[in-house]
Amino acid sequence: MKRKALKRRVLKVCITLVLILGLGVMGYAGYQLYETDQTYREGNAVYENLNDRIKKSAPVHSAQTQTVEATEIAFPQSRDQDQDQDEEQPRVYIPEFEIDFEALRSVNKDAAAWLYAPGTVIDYPVMEAEDYYYYLNHLVDGTVNANGSLFIDYNNAPDFSGPLTVIYGHHMKSGAMFGGLKGYKEQAYFDENPYMYLYTDQDSYRIDLMYGCVIAAGQWSEKAFMYEENAGELMEYARQNTTFQSNVEFKEGDRIVALSTCSYEFNDARYVVLGILR
Repeated sequence: MKRKALKRRVLKVCITLVLILGLGVMGYAGYQLYETDQTYREGNAVYENLNDRIKKSAPVHSAQTQTVEATEIAFPQSRDQDQDQDEEQPRVYIPEFEIDFEALRSVNKDAAAWLYAPGTVIDYPVMEAEDYYYYLNHLVDGTVNANGSLFIDYNNAPDFSGPLTVIYGHHMKSGAMFGGLKGYKEQAYFDENPYMYLYTDQDSYRIDLMYGCVIAAGQWSEKAFMYEENAGELMEYARQNTTFQSNVEFKEGDRIVALSTCSYEFNDARYVVLGILR
């Protein structure tokens, strides 16, 4: 009897210890989730506050006036140009926003542009980076945060004057940063959101989206797709592996913008959306 009683006590102690351990693990996991969620919230709050301060809607005009003014921002033309030359210039509508770059650069001198994608959460400043690491975990104001910032590949011209500009951003589970790019893996999503808009302190552009493709990080590096001289090879790879079909046509002299983020089809997968600056 004593032996059975001892076994029962030992069993109770073991069960109690297992329960305590389980509760401890659950508590720690819950704390980690809270910390992660809090980090994301803090990062999102910084960008929301920045958006309110830096990005302002331009004065409202009639639809006709707005269209003319928007196209002239992107493609200013001399009044002396003849009509034939004027008709040859691509004319696109660009939403009118006043980006206060002076105020933005007072927050961070690395600010190079502002990227806006209607229908998505993408509405962020784009930073000029010196490497691949700093802006992976630093917000635009220098705060260490898992959201990081959108940033230009340091091999590319930060003023978007080169044939290729690559912009990197995290694929956040919350959908923040470049988390929304995954939508372009579906044709219906592209059909609803075929354009993005890029604002610099010199010009404003529409990005006509052309391809979206999944690629391994190692393949991206091996083929050196981040270099301007390999832009043609990148476009060909994207054409053969695109996740959506677009009627946008690439012409010699066009400038390419590639938006790159993590993807989860396989280990170290990347999803890249490419478009043409207009």
